[in-house]
Amino acid sequence: MAHDHQHGQDHSKEHDHNHGITSNSKIEKGLKLAIILTFIFFVVELIGGQISGSLSLLGDAGHMLRDVFALMLSLGAVSLARKLPSKTRTFGYHRIEVLAAFVNGLFLIIVSLWIFVEAFHRYVEPEPIESGIMFIVAVIGLAVNVIIAFALHGSEDLNVRSAFIHVLTDLLSSVGVIIASVWIYFTGQTIVDPIIGFGIAILILASSIKIIKESIHILLEFTPKDIDFDEVVKDIQSVEGVDDVNNVHLWSLCSHINVIDAHIITSSASLKDVQAIKLNIKEKLLKYNVRHATLEFECEACEECVGECVMDNKIKKMEH
Repeated sequence: MAHDHQHGQDHSKEHDHNHGITSNSKIEKGLKLAIILTFIFFVVELIGGQISGSLSLLGDAGHMLRDVFALMLSLGAVSLARKLPSKTRTFGYHRIEVLAAFVNGLFLIIVSLWIFVEAFHRYVEPEPIESGIMFIVAVIGLAVNVIIAFALHGSEDLNVRSAFIHVLTDLLSSVGVIIASVWIYFTGQTIVDPIIGFGIAILILASSIKIIKESIHILLEFTPKDIDFDEVVKDIQSVEGVDDVNNVHLWSLCSHINVIDAHIITSSASLKDVQAIKLNIKEKLLKYNVRHATLEFECEACEECVGECVMDNKIKKMEH
């Protein structure tokens, strides 16, 4: 009588954690440089903002201080992610990058709300501004942000990308402050400063919402946004020997490692055939950046198949 038989479970999930943990020395150097430059310019911008009386400079200084903390979180996350897994942390520390990115996003929201409030007060009661100092500090800030952006550009790490987005918003903020300083110098209309402040706050808020949404998407283990679920199933079904696939679960461990588990239905009776099918499926999954795959095979059992499975299990127990 034909009946379903659990033929084997993929042991690729025995923690080949070297996948996805490539050399991060370049990323770490970039983050360290970014932290040093950001902190130095935070001090410069804070002093410049106090002397000039510019809200946009002070707001950007607050953003820079938050960036120092965000970059330190990013550096810590990258370092911790390289730690080897343990019995109590079987996937290692990869998801720390997602948690750090989520925290960064929350801080961005707080910064944007603070700028909104200050910009409103300055709009209602404009204050005198030293446009010359404002201009010089903003130009220095633009140069610093360009250097940091180049240092962080190109990483696939969500946490590092969140830090990169912060730097881009800082860069745009510096451009806005430069425009405001020039306008104030030639027209004397200081009201443009809180208006630029509003613009900076909107940019910060928009970037923070994007980062938080991406982080939550990963933390709730939704299907990765850049992957078509149906295409993954079709690719698995296209492997010779696969009759059907069900109970598919596809999610992300972090920004650059995807995970899948699925039941593979096959009529192949021999263990050798099943091993070949397994390897072919894994190869197909690589293009989706799936680094951990748990594949449970089910087939119509026959005496030969059962005997081979039992013998294989005995050999594995002896080896362990």
